[in-house]
Amino acid sequence: MLVVVTGITVEAIARLQTPRPVPGLAVMVIAALGLAVNVLVLWVLSRGSHDLNTRGAMLHVFGDLLGSVAALLAGAVIVFTGWMPIDALLSLVIGALILVSTLRLLRESLHVLMEGVPRHLDLATVGHDLAAVPGVVSVHDLHIWSPASGSVALSAHVVVEDLADWTRTLESLQALLMTRYGIGHATLQPESRDGWMRPVPLVPMSRPVTPYRP
Repeated sequence: MLVVVTGITVEAIARLQTPRPVPGLAVMVIAALGLAVNVLVLWVLSRGSHDLNTRGAMLHVFGDLLGSVAALLAGAVIVFTGWMPIDALLSLVIGALILVSTLRLLRESLHVLMEGVPRHLDLATVGHDLAAVPGVVSVHDLHIWSPASGSVALSAHVVVEDLADWTRTLESLQALLMTRYGIGHATLQPESRDGWMRPVPLVPMSRPVTPYRP
């Protein structure tokens, strides 16, 4: 998409510097057909999954759709007024809109590749919620990342009151992660509280909770 935006920008600037005749009526007919096809394809894609791959395809189709709208408007202006620069000017506007969406998608893709914490989750909040589960002393070495677009994974060390109750505690932790945060893939390692020093909570809390250590 960045290559497409670059090509559109270069061609638009060239047409502003050296205007060329544009058959307005033919442009309107072709743009109308392209608009109808792009709307249909965009509707089909929107009914599927919304991972990065689908969003990338939707962005490409949306760019084509905007191009069809711009061409339709430009053709109408040329037919009724004869003002040729409108074609290049609308192309620059559409290119700028596509550029903004492309950069956002690129930033999100890089965030997934770098295994960053998903933007809709707060690491400290998840840690405190896990540490507040009955039977848990504290949580540390907590990591949350997206192994793939649309999925979230979690790993953590859990210090528990009694290792004999780990099965029940694990079920409570997994239920919390799934119902509250939609995290279905969690690797939780139990640890005994014997010989482990309780840390100071990260932030002041309005109610007593079990501490969480990153």
